[in-house]
Amino acid sequence: METTKIALFKGKEIRKTLYQNGWWFVINDVIEALTGSNDPAQYFKRMKKRDNELAMLIFQGGVQFVPPLMLDVETTGGMQKMNCWNTEGVFRLIQSIPSPKAEPFKRWLAKVGYERVQEIEDPELAAKRTRLLYKLKGYPEDWIEKRMRGIAIREELTDEWQKRGARAQKDYEILTAEISKASFGVTPSEYKKLKGLKRENLRDHMDDFELIFTMLGERATTEIHRTEDSQGVPKLRSDAKSGGSIAGDARKQLEKRIGRSIVSKQNYLPPSGKKLLKK
Repeated sequence: METTKIALFKGKEIRKTLYQNGWWFVINDVIEALTGSNDPAQYFKRMKKRDNELAMLIFQGGVQFVPPLMLDVETTGGMQKMNCWNTEGVFRLIQSIPSPKAEPFKRWLAKVGYERVQEIEDPELAAKRTRLLYKLKGYPEDWIEKRMRGIAIREELTDEWQKRGARAQKDYEILTAEISKASFGVTPSEYKKLKGLKRENLRDHMDDFELIFTMLGERATTEIHRTEDSQGVPKLRSDAKSGGSIAGDARKQLEKRIGRSIVSKQNYLPPSGKKLLKK
């Protein structure tokens, strides 16, 4: 189940992941955002050498502090374990970083943490904030509507997977890849490579048709699970192929009629600029 999100601080991407109903932030991303270091891992090592108290908290935690954890985070090479710390830990971390960005980062961090508390109490707020973030990035309303609907369909599907026997992160990756392969002829990692993407979210760079066929494949898979009361990863995997094939067949019919491929190298990009669609 995808839990990695991207938060933006002054244009810098900071990955965060949900753990025990709280946000945990990738330490290297925090250091890079505050220092501009090209090697945040080495910077982190030097920090621990010059700040004994920080090193002790990282090693064994302390009063009101839990040590950093290695959590699953989406990377260019797929899901990987990365060193993450919760809001309280990151507050302490930035005390050891001599940066003029430290104070505004503290305010940003407090806001992000508070927003998570609000979202637990009112889940609709998460959807509203996601919608607003896309709008601020420059995406048009009609694209945002499709993207938000796609998020809802994806969450519905992963809920079914969890209830029906998928447990490990690898299970979700395999099932997602089966739908994508049947829908588009490529896995998500192959699709990202085709579009020249690295850390970016693939679906944020899909155009209308790509989003629509993604939704069709996932929604069809969900319905097959429910209709056949599927249980266990092997059956879920078979259903994923079937659901994806429904979208794949529809895609091929459209491609034949319009005379071009839906799957392309084009990226649907928010404008730091001009065009949203960029080759």
